[in-house]
Amino acid sequence: MVARLGRLANLGLALAATAALAPSAHADDGVAYVAMGDSAAAGPLIPGPDPNLLCFRSIVNYPRVAAQLLGAELTDVSCSGAKIDDLAGRQHGILPPQYAALSERTDLVTLTIGGNDVELVQAAVSCLNLLPEPAGSSCADEFTAGGRDVLAERIAALAPRFDQVLVEIRRRAPHARVVVVGYGTYLRPGGCYPKEPVWPRDADYIQSSVDKLSAMLGERAAAHGARFVDLGPVSVGHDICAAPRDKYYEGLIPTSMAAPLHPNARGMRAFGAAVAETASDLAQLTGDPVAQAPATAQEPRRVARRGE
Repeated sequence: MVARLGRLANLGLALAATAALAPSAHADDGVAYVAMGDSAAAGPLIPGPDPNLLCFRSIVNYPRVAAQLLGAELTDVSCSGAKIDDLAGRQHGILPPQYAALSERTDLVTLTIGGNDVELVQAAVSCLNLLPEPAGSSCADEFTAGGRDVLAERIAALAPRFDQVLVEIRRRAPHARVVVVGYGTYLRPGGCYPKEPVWPRDADYIQSSVDKLSAMLGERAAAHGARFVDLGPVSVGHDICAAPRDKYYEGLIPTSMAAPLHPNARGMRAFGAAVAETASDLAQLTGDPVAQAPATAQEPRRVARRGE
């Protein structure tokens, strides 16, 4: 029995590794699209799990939505918890490097990365205070003690590493349109204490750090000839403080199926539409891309590859 369980475990790991590079949407003559990144792209706990359970990836995440709108052949290797090192290394010790999905036939690459490298979610969790001031402590005070800004320093240190990522993507996929997708508006100015238990000044500090990370990603994308999708404006009014029917991000206690402090299905539809609009020169889009964004996964329509 123990030997049998061991064989089943090994088979499960092998299937996960295989699924990691298997195209998750098929269109033989469509745009070849590779989606890379972390949980902001993967969509953990959103209903409709991808067969690769190690990555907590949803089949209604923004890459899938964008692929459907573009009629693209999608290979989604985004993975929850991914850091820049996981693009070249084996996340969880078994998954192929995300770079391995790229090739000369790749037409489109999207990438959301960096949040885990600077530990943004951990920083946000450290800001939780169940009691109002002056009880507890301010995370903003702790991160900016002594005239420093710890998160800003981490973001600045990440920039040259992100430059290397963009160079490597270009080397492996020389003909691809590269689209960097930033992080959005998780918290409105002042937050919404006590609905979400983050003091107003801490909410502003965390969101300003998210904005700094996105700004850095956008600046480096432009420097390397890549396009940038700024999800900040897309998600204004749809933050974790919004009504359940309006929010794109879930709060500490989710009101729809999604991981806390992560996009929900509604947000992924909006973000996928924004990505598709940015990459719309790769395929013919008709009508309003937001209105076309599907609520459930479907096979993408087929479009001719460039040059056909």
